[in-house]
Amino acid sequence: METTSHYFYVLHCRDGSLYAGYTNDIARRVKQHNEGKGAKYTRGRGPVELVFSQAFDNQGDALRAEYQFKQLSRQKKLHFIKQTASIS
Repeated sequence: METTSHYFYVLHCRDGSLYAGYTNDIARRVKQHNEGKGAKYTRGRGPVELVFSQAFDNQGDALRAEYQFKQLSRQKKLHFIKQTASIS
């Protein structure tokens, strides 16, 4: 039985852009992005701020959530983040 959580996450970059990704360790991954060791996209756009994360029981579900988010327009992405932040 798998006990590792899988996460879909969204970062807000210094230049105002959003970055969506997948990881199994949120703290480590955000640190990598801020140290310039994460995705090429976030290098030079740091520091980044974690604005959303969601845990999943399996990698496939987390990757599907990431893919679905990336298909949204920027306006819909911002609306999604705003809605989920107000729920928490």
